Amino acid sequence: MTTYKCVNVLDVLKTAYYDILKVSLSATQSQIKTAYYKQSFIYHPDKNPGSKEATQRFSDISEAYTVLGNISLRRKYDRGILSRADIQNAGRPSSKEASSRSTGSQQKPQQRARQFSQPGGRPIFDFDAFYQAHYGEQLQREKDQRARKQRMEEELKKHHSRWRQKKMMEVAVVMLLAMAGLIIINVNGP
Repeated sequence: MTTYKCVNVLDVLKTAYYDILKVSLSATQSQIKTAYYKQSFIYHPDKNPGSKEATQRFSDISEAYTVLGNISLRRKYDRGILSRADIQNAGRPSSKEASSRSTGSQQKPQQRARQFSQPGGRPIFDFDAFYQAHYGEQLQREKDQRARKQRMEEELKKHHSRWRQKKMMEVAVVMLLAMAGLIIINVNGP
């Protein structure tokens, strides 16, 4: 007798985004973000030019992160009440975000990445936002370190220049004293 396992379609759909990002249902937001960065880096269209499979996989990863990376959308998804309109609207700023953007406030890289979308509302990956979010602190530390190094080099040059002027002044004084001594010897001579 063959037994068939009844698969609940809702359970399969409920875990699809988690499976795409290769995270568990209990994953933290940080784990989801890390998984997204790893997957998107592997399947990014710039790294796989001409690969339709990689492009499709990247789109799926971006959509999964759009949902799972947003706490309210993730809750809806986990409850099975997420609609396609919710996903499409996730890429558009709310009226509150739009007003804050017009006043010049700085936006988070994830929000900036979502403001660009393909036809159909799917977000396009913003590599600059990804790079800044992932490596921003390190880049800032390196920039600060270069600025400190440059200031130290300028201080060293100034110090060396002052030292050199001081030594030249000492040499000039010694030469003047020597010349004065020779003049005195010649005047007092035989």
